[in-house]
Amino acid sequence: MPTYAYKAVNGDKSCDHCRSGFEIIQRMVEPPLTHCPQCQNPIYRVLFAPTVVVKGSPVTETEKKIREYEKEGKWSHAAELADKEAEKTKREDLRVRALEDYKKAGYNFDKYDKKFE
Repeated sequence: MPTYAYKAVNGDKSCDHCRSGFEIIQRMVEPPLTHCPQCQNPIYRVLFAPTVVVKGSPVTETEKKIREYEKEGKWSHAAELADKEAEKTKREDLRVRALEDYKKAGYNFDKYDKKFE
């Protein structure tokens, strides 16, 4: 059940309970309170802005295109696009994704990692 906040309409003619505001748990189908349960003076329900939680970063058009290439099996296209975007935005997750797609495309980066003696 949701918690609703209430506050006195007129702070001068109210008790300490409703002057500073109070919270009460009510069912959503219950009508809002109109009078303080302690002093019976008029009160109103306090409205709060809804909380919006966005997890992760928004998907860009470039990321959509990378996914499309990956879905189609066009690994080198996806890798090149991810690599360019990673360079531009300095995003490590895209750089790693580009390397994975390059490997799926058949590129072997291990031979470049070895030190020449």
